Amino acid sequence: MRKVEALREQILYGPVVKTLVLLAYPLIINQLVQVLYNLTDTFWLGRLGRTELSAPGTAWPLVWLFTSIGMGFATAGFAFVSQYIGAREYDKANRSAGALYSLMLLFSIAVGIIGVVLAPQMLRLMNVSDTIYPYALSYTRVVFLGIPFSFTLFAFNFLLRAVGDTRTPVKINIGTVILNIVLDPLFIFGWGPFPRLGVIGAAIATMLSGTIGSVIGGYLLFTGRVGIHLTLETLKPDFHLYSRIFRVGLPASIGSSTTALGFVILTRVIFTVGKLYGEVHGIPNFEDVAFATYSITNRLTNFMFAFTDGISMAMGTMVGQAIGARLYDRAKEIAEKTMVINFAILSVGTLLFILFRVPIFRFFINDPAVIAESAKVVEYFSASLPFFGVFAAVDNVFQSAGQTKKSMILGMVRLWGLRLPLSYWLGVLMKDTTGTWLGMGLSNVLGAVMAIAWFLRGSWRKAIIEG
Repeated sequence: MRKVEALREQILYGPVVKTLVLLAYPLIINQLVQVLYNLTDTFWLGRLGRTELSAPGTAWPLVWLFTSIGMGFATAGFAFVSQYIGAREYDKANRSAGALYSLMLLFSIAVGIIGVVLAPQMLRLMNVSDTIYPYALSYTRVVFLGIPFSFTLFAFNFLLRAVGDTRTPVKINIGTVILNIVLDPLFIFGWGPFPRLGVIGAAIATMLSGTIGSVIGGYLLFTGRVGIHLTLETLKPDFHLYSRIFRVGLPASIGSSTTALGFVILTRVIFTVGKLYGEVHGIPNFEDVAFATYSITNRLTNFMFAFTDGISMAMGTMVGQAIGARLYDRAKEIAEKTMVINFAILSVGTLLFILFRVPIFRFFINDPAVIAESAKVVEYFSASLPFFGVFAAVDNVFQSAGQTKKSMILGMVRLWGLRLPLSYWLGVLMKDTTGTWLGMGLSNVLGAVMAIAWFLRGSWRKAIIEG
């Protein structure tokens, strides 16, 4: 516990920006590693063609839809553990961690089964084109088979971040990404003794590498080599803890899952607008062009968000422990400085994105139609990215404080109240995907304004633990 106690003192009483950087840089590396995970699939599948490249992009909204339910409970577990650490209630922190881990394991098994069975119906709901559908179905089903290991790896990352140990998960994730990079071309192209599996090979490589990371994380938790020590005793059903995790986590799960469902619908919007107005402009299979552009754009924005997400997560650890220690003014100061840093980082990232758009897109796929479509992304969407960094910081404050209802409402309004209707109706009004990109950008700006206004009200400044 000495390590945990030392981290607690630094988090609660150390210089805000310095502590934020110390906690954030491993998380930033971790986020970049996760982005590299996805970029690897995109790069290698881009060598096969536009339709193969799009398969992971159609699969991940569905995977996210189901994993987001479990992530809501992981968010609740993080809030409890971080606040108990802040209050020096270390035994309660371990019991909360055990309850979270067992819940995630049981829930993920059910999710994996449901995902494999319902994948065809869900892809049709997204209006996935007939050319992409078979690749997307294969990829989706394989990824769902590995969901139990993904969930337990999520739990490991959340628990260590609650303690303030942001370095150990990075080491594991770097190892899994290196393994994925090695396995991807072997399984996709059938190099050496490996069979040529194409899109399925990319999914298998992702599943295997994630599984190994989950096993290592579980080993560290159960041997007590990290700040949290799980035992068979802490894993036993504790319905009091379960009910508290459900009470706090349910709004987060609803918020996360409805956000994920919103991105499933957004995928349908992109395919629909692309098909409607591609035909008007005489461009065959334009829906595939539009979605391939969206897929690459997602990967690029995720790269930029790796920096701000890492900072926001570090902020979450500091805010959670500060609230547990009843240091509300410090929590507010931490949050405000994080928003400024996020806005600045994404402003620089957006400028680089604008300047180097063509070579970046060409790196993934040398398709003139996709590169031409990317110009609309720069013109109508990219300037909104710094505002999303502010929105994400406020959302993380609410989650870390355990105010998951606020986070749920914030996310639902931005996506369902702003992004989806604006993306569709502006696409129809402008008779082009230009309107879709503009609608996505406006939702980021308006969502950030709403988030700041709610944050400044200060209603999130209260603990959810006893005492």
